[in-house]
Amino acid sequence: MKNLWKLIPTNEQKVSELHHELKIHPVLCRLLVQRGILEPKTIQQFFSPELSDLHDPFLMKGMASAVSRILHAINQKERILIYGDYDVDGVTSIALLYSFLNNYHLKLDYYIPDRYKEGYGISMDGIDYASQNDISLIIAVDCGIKAVDQVEEAKKRNIDFIILDHHLSGSEVPNAVAILNPKQPSCDYPYKELCGCAVTFKLIQGISYQQRIPKEEINSLLDLVAVGIACDIVPMTGENRTLTYFGLKKLNIDPQLGLNALIKQTRRNKPLTISDIVYGIGPMINAAGRMADARQAVKLLLANENLVAMEYARQLEYLNNQRKVFDKKIVQEAEVLIDETMDLDKQKSIVLYQPHWHKGVVGIAASRVVEKYNLPAIIMTESNGKIVGSARSVPGFDIYRAIKSCDDLLFGFGGHKYAAGLSLSAEKLKQFSNRFESLASEFVTQAINEGEIVISAELQLKEINLDLWEQIKKFAPFGPQNRNPVFLSRNVKDTGFSKLLKNNHLQLSVRQNQSPVFSGIAFNQGGAFQKIKNKPFDLCFNLQDNHWKGKTTLQLQVKDIKF
Repeated sequence: MKNLWKLIPTNEQKVSELHHELKIHPVLCRLLVQRGILEPKTIQQFFSPELSDLHDPFLMKGMASAVSRILHAINQKERILIYGDYDVDGVTSIALLYSFLNNYHLKLDYYIPDRYKEGYGISMDGIDYASQNDISLIIAVDCGIKAVDQVEEAKKRNIDFIILDHHLSGSEVPNAVAILNPKQPSCDYPYKELCGCAVTFKLIQGISYQQRIPKEEINSLLDLVAVGIACDIVPMTGENRTLTYFGLKKLNIDPQLGLNALIKQTRRNKPLTISDIVYGIGPMINAAGRMADARQAVKLLLANENLVAMEYARQLEYLNNQRKVFDKKIVQEAEVLIDETMDLDKQKSIVLYQPHWHKGVVGIAASRVVEKYNLPAIIMTESNGKIVGSARSVPGFDIYRAIKSCDDLLFGFGGHKYAAGLSLSAEKLKQFSNRFESLASEFVTQAINEGEIVISAELQLKEINLDLWEQIKKFAPFGPQNRNPVFLSRNVKDTGFSKLLKNNHLQLSVRQNQSPVFSGIAFNQGGAFQKIKNKPFDLCFNLQDNHWKGKTTLQLQVKDIKF
């Protein structure tokens, strides 16, 4: 696929003013301006976050009621059920709240719906479980904002609900004791982009403020929060970035036993980055709910013995390897279907259905299809007599809104701008596919179809050194809206030592004019190997640490090559 390279438009006057004021490399000033970080106070907060920067949890609508009801339940020795989703955000939310409350309340339980029997969100089976186990308070984490009927049924059984969520609500919200969701109408909380685990942390903050619990106790749980934020792919700005900044520190210095077992099992080098969480730890946690029972992941995160934690980590690695096999098979079959049935010169979306595809893996497969074809994709399978599927999008196309426009054809749906889930009947599949394609045709542009690499700045290779890289690393943790900057260097040349690696990867050895020699890795770009021998070329790349045989060096992670 051809990629368009797009330099981020930047106010050069602001860059010049910051450079004059801060006396730092101009490229650092460009990165600050692109992020809207211009004032001395915000620059200081960005580079030196403090937990004191976090907002008062009681600014969140419903916080006072939620804290009051939980403290009442603790005082009255009520049985409390923590009800969570089966993805990383849900699992870390359960582990976070359980770990905290377990210090003060022994009548605790947790529940995760079966992905295949119950589906996403609050289920009637979950209400039955609570009723049968004498639960009088359910705290739903990372789900529940659409559970209007389920909350009503719980009330009939004298079970109260507190809902902690970050997904968009429907036209009606549940009649719960309290709803904590910064996106809900009339909530004036200053930061709207918290994930479920971060909303759960705000509740813990609220309880701690009320009960005068030392901050050190709740801050010791921030490694769980960092994993939840990173894996839910929410904007890495504001409170999310502050929580992740300190959560990563905890993860690298003194992680929970369960997280430490996962780090060892994934064989990741420290210091861990967001990428290590998203591509290492996250898939292992997710594999439990995708392939078996998400409670295995919760048990791992709550483990208080190292041998127990390591055994659970080994089980999750086994499940994740199984997941990879299913994932590969679905993507291969999807590619055949696309080749046989679609005209990609005309189509602006990909909607595929096969009844035998594994329900727990269709979301990952949808992401792979989007990566390859750069079109919004919905991959669907059969479950309990319904067609269910996962949708993934491309930059600029709000897939949640598109699916919402088809809600008259669906049993249900949920999600956000770039990822969603849905269910429908077989009879409505063709009509849904046609309408979704029509919506995609209206909004998906040619630029999106071709693919786009957003470049932060042009950089001469001679300007790159360890000091500059150390300054760039201070922009981390990276994530949506705070991306690892991509740089452009023009007219670089192969030194003659570049190599073609297996699996179509390319190891580069390049210089620009009289610059030092830089090594780089270009994944899936082996087709450029012969061309780079003969003429200069342009590179766009991230900078990264390369850990090899106990040594750390600076290398280019090449995004694309152009001649």
